[in-house]
Amino acid sequence: MTPELTRIPRVRAGMGWQAAALAVAALVLLPVLALGLFALRGSPGLWAHLVSNVLPVAARQTVILLLGVGAIVATLGTVTAWLVAACDFPGRRFFGWALLLPLAVPTYIVAYAYLDLLHPVGPVQGAIRGWLGYSSPREFRLPDIRSMPGCILLLGLVLYPYVYLPVRALFAMQAGNLLDAGRSLGAGPVAGFLRVALPLARPAVAIGTALALMEAMNDIGAAEFLGVRTLTVSVYSTWINRSDLPGAAQIALAMLAITMALVMLERRGRRRQRYAAGAQPLRRTRLGGWRAWGATLVCALPVALGFAAPAWYLVGAAWARYRFAGLSPRIIEEAGNTALFAALATLVALVLGLVVTGAARMRPGRLTRSMARLSTLGYAVPGTILAIGLLPVIALADRQIAAVSQALLGAGPGLLLLGSGAALVYAYVARFLAIATGGIEAGLSRVPASLDHAARTLGRSPGQVFRQVHVPISRPALAASGLLIFVDCVKELPATLLLRPLNFETLSTHLYGEAARGTYEDAAIAALIIVVIGILPVMVLARTIRR
Repeated sequence: MTPELTRIPRVRAGMGWQAAALAVAALVLLPVLALGLFALRGSPGLWAHLVSNVLPVAARQTVILLLGVGAIVATLGTVTAWLVAACDFPGRRFFGWALLLPLAVPTYIVAYAYLDLLHPVGPVQGAIRGWLGYSSPREFRLPDIRSMPGCILLLGLVLYPYVYLPVRALFAMQAGNLLDAGRSLGAGPVAGFLRVALPLARPAVAIGTALALMEAMNDIGAAEFLGVRTLTVSVYSTWINRSDLPGAAQIALAMLAITMALVMLERRGRRRQRYAAGAQPLRRTRLGGWRAWGATLVCALPVALGFAAPAWYLVGAAWARYRFAGLSPRIIEEAGNTALFAALATLVALVLGLVVTGAARMRPGRLTRSMARLSTLGYAVPGTILAIGLLPVIALADRQIAAVSQALLGAGPGLLLLGSGAALVYAYVARFLAIATGGIEAGLSRVPASLDHAARTLGRSPGQVFRQVHVPISRPALAASGLLIFVDCVKELPATLLLRPLNFETLSTHLYGEAARGTYEDAAIAALIIVVIGILPVMVLARTIRR
């Protein structure tokens, strides 16, 4: 067969993969485009009202929250990463992985736990009053945790691992040679950190801080529980409480502008991050005396406050609730709902991630690279924005389905997509597809091109090569990505609140509802289940670090 004839099916196969990747990118981009179009439907008077009465307060509180959280996560993540990577002190090996544990606790669960722990008649303030000799909250009480400082502190204690992870990796891989050179020029440990290691870590700090701030932007439960009116809370209250969807879309556009600025910060930091081949590993300095125990205390505080204290509270409250009323059938149903929708979204995201990475592998070029980047846009967009953008898209699809069904069958199915939860799965997939794409790309990068060429010489088509060679070799990356997506879907609150079907509850929405009503003990079991599930990716990360 001539080369011209053999080239035709290969080109067609590559174009098929390219078209599929384009469709996936369009699915992710569609809610963002629809958000802008839907916001234009709002009246000019409505926008003037939002600008004068809603946006100033919400934007100001959002900026203050992000500045405070950014300062905490950058400082705490960098200092703990330096101590673990560069110093030897009691408990260093334990804290190397334990500092990741706050990632297992969603921000709204930390706020939920501390609202009860630090309540004026709660266990912490009661113990302090007993120790000081006071008998009632009227005589002594701590500052209210329902405040901007309280929200900043709690979010910072949960989100600092986003900085700790990349900064620790950079210190371990890059700092050895430069610190040795600094020591030879007379720089001590403190000067070496401030003048050598800290400037070196700036790109990694920028990346981690941007990711942490995007998570803070996506938060709705913690901010609302703690009385902080952020843009995300304003979107939710405008939509749900005032039934003003165009107004919510217009506020979401303001959120999107801040989010894109954070994405640009993350991209700028990543562009400046380089790894030198053959860099000397960092040699740890053994600390002694008060310095050693000071380092232990610095690492222990975020673990204790960001994970141990809320986890201890949840275990105690869940056990008390179980002894009093047993395991509620409603909790079992909600756990089933959570697992079902998270599993469906995980499966769809992995399949679409395979399509995007397969297109980049089978037909490399600028277009497929662009499609891969667009497919990851959803991870940078808060769940609230995705939900607002998805609603008109899903509503239009529901109307079209109903019209076709009415014409053919004489009866419409109603809100099929919204009522069945398909919109919620769509939101999960669009939000977390970046995890699948990134994980599978990392797995495929280990597959040499020679295997592709060998399979093609044996007569395999591009699709067969992908199914029979790439997917089996990338199975560990698929499993790890699927685990992360599943856990993120379980923890996702904003999109679930806004897009879940009527009379449908998951573990996260059940917890939100109970906390909003102030009945904290009724949600302890649901919160504990979410935390236990959230520990799974932390175990994977800790195992990767040990390797």
